[in-house]
Parts: sequence; C-alpha cells; structure tokens
Amino acid sequence: MSLINTTTELNELCDHLLDADFVTVDTEFHRESTYWPLLCLIQLGGPNQSYCIDTLSDNIDLTSLYKLLVNPKVIKVFHAARQDIEIFHHQANLIPTPIFDTQIAAMVCGFGESVMKH
Repeated sequence: MSLINTTTELNELCDHLLDADFVTVDTEFHRESTYWPLLCLIQLGGPNQSYCIDTLSDNIDLTSLYKLLVNPKVIKVFHAARQDIEIFHHQANLIPTPIFDTQIAAMVCGFGESVMKH
C-alpha cells in the first residue's frame, strides 16, 4: 500500500487510474462533535495496487481525485456507500458515478441488510 500525501503524487495516481475499469473507494472520517464529517483518509484501490490518500496533508488538492470519481468510464466500488457519497457531496458538490455498492449487491443476492459470518 502506498501513501499519497502530495498533490503531485495524487495527480499522477489519478492520471494512471483513468484507464482502469474500476477503482475501490473507502473513506475514513472524524464525525464526533462536528455537524459535517472531517475527511481524514481515502483508501483507493486500482486493479493492481492500493493507496492511502492523506487528505489532512498540508495543501493537498483533491481536484484530480474528484475528476476520477465522476469519470463515467471508471466504475467506483464502495461498501455501504451512503456516508462516503455524503462526504464527497459535502466536500466537492459531487456524487461519484457510476458506482457499485457491495452491501447493496449482497442484499440483492439474499444476504440480508448486512453480511455477517454465522
């Protein structure tokens, strides 16, 4: 897993992922004592590598990531996407598209509202 903490690194990563069939996305955020969550980390996976984007790094510009999130040629794979989508909408006024939510897919496949190992 590679740590991305500069705009240059993020731009290079996003340029590389523009040709991917899919990317996996997960966010980590701080929500305690705040009305809107504070985005702290984005975990982004491509077909062959995974990355952590430190969104709290000084002066990191997430514009290239936001462009990737709305690129119609790249499927964004989430698990339980509601809060992830909420934070991207709040941060950048966008909704990632197209998306595949593994939690919803599991429900469609008959695994119930949350997949638990019994």
